[in-house]
Amino acid sequence: MQHLFYAGDNLDGLAWVAGMGLRVDLVYIDPPFATNNEFLIDTDRAGTVSASGKLAYADNLEIDDYLERLLLRLEAIRSVMSADGSIYVHIDVKMEHYVRLLMDHVFGLGNFRNSITRIKCNPKNFKRYSYGNIKDTILFYSVSPHSIKWNPQEEPLSKAEIQSRYPMVDAAGRRYTTTPLHAPGETRNGPTGDSWRGMLPPAGRHWRYRPDKLDALDAEGLIAWSSTGNPRKIIYADQSDGKLPQDVWVYKDPQRTTYPTQKNASMLERIILTSSEPGDTVLDCYAGSGATLLAAAKQGRRFIGMDDAPESLTIIERRLRDEGIEWQLANSVDGSAATECSVKFCWVAHPSPPHAKAKAIIGYDSLGKIRPVLNSFTISGRPEPIASTCPAGERTTQHNSLSQVGSTSQNSQSHSCQPLAWHSITAT
Repeated sequence: MQHLFYAGDNLDGLAWVAGMGLRVDLVYIDPPFATNNEFLIDTDRAGTVSASGKLAYADNLEIDDYLERLLLRLEAIRSVMSADGSIYVHIDVKMEHYVRLLMDHVFGLGNFRNSITRIKCNPKNFKRYSYGNIKDTILFYSVSPHSIKWNPQEEPLSKAEIQSRYPMVDAAGRRYTTTPLHAPGETRNGPTGDSWRGMLPPAGRHWRYRPDKLDALDAEGLIAWSSTGNPRKIIYADQSDGKLPQDVWVYKDPQRTTYPTQKNASMLERIILTSSEPGDTVLDCYAGSGATLLAAAKQGRRFIGMDDAPESLTIIERRLRDEGIEWQLANSVDGSAATECSVKFCWVAHPSPPHAKAKAIIGYDSLGKIRPVLNSFTISGRPEPIASTCPAGERTTQHNSLSQVGSTSQNSQSHSCQPLAWHSITAT
């Protein structure tokens, strides 16, 4: 099970997934919300435009452009999902209705499952002419209306809920409640419609259990008899499995984050456990902080992550390394699981190629876009200068980008950053 990360435009990454013939069982995405904000990051905090630091990403598209871009990506996601797959799209209340229409179009009205309300923060005391905004939304859809992976994670009852639901206490101090032993509907030809202990079930109802099972429950002390002789089944609080989850979740955002808009890890764990099985593939093509990727790996799932922000790649690389999670850059994988880089021209702060080693690389891909390609690589073959093909004014820009993506060596800034081409670039 190989974890993969695509460093670049996620639309290109989804095309790569399709080209590799990979199938995705679960998708969680937290795309930009068209907030018209810039999200910054530094060593102490991650936040919006009010913070200081380097740009993590800009969320400044006009709504028409935003929806057009998102639609293309939703269609690409749908094309790589398995027949029993599910998708969760995290969005804010201002964009929810727009995005839900896109989801209905791509996945079908019949595959809508839930609009989940997520309580994201504590109550606010802003002086505005509106109610405090403490929620956002997760849109939950499936690929098929009939086939879906579903393992609901039951929640423990609170102390107050236990006292309310199990109001009685037996001689041993165990809390319990009672439920009727009969259910709606008559049984005309069967034991659940027969007399038990000289009693027939009430009119229009039948016993929930066969008479022999009712005798066994009574022998075990699991039937309570009222003063009028009415039997009810005893259910103990300490034998309860908890409560099934509803469509309002309380998962507040972390107070200190490593990346802007980082989401609650427990929420992601619930989604992964509920809608996938061990060994399944989980996709997050707006990976950001990498929280989805870590949660998937910890729960025994394979992840495919994507992001085109250099700061995202740096943070994800560090977080995965700290957890001892091995992964591979998808851009370096071909159908034979080789690690040949698919760039045309690469910029690298280098000491003395050939056979030089460095920690980061920026290049033009086959579509002519500049992006990070590999984090650690070995260069083989003799380089050839290609200065004539360099865009004007790109050399300095590429060197700056390199130092952002990379973890290059401390003295890399002293090396020249020249545009060079190699016949072979392989990951180490």
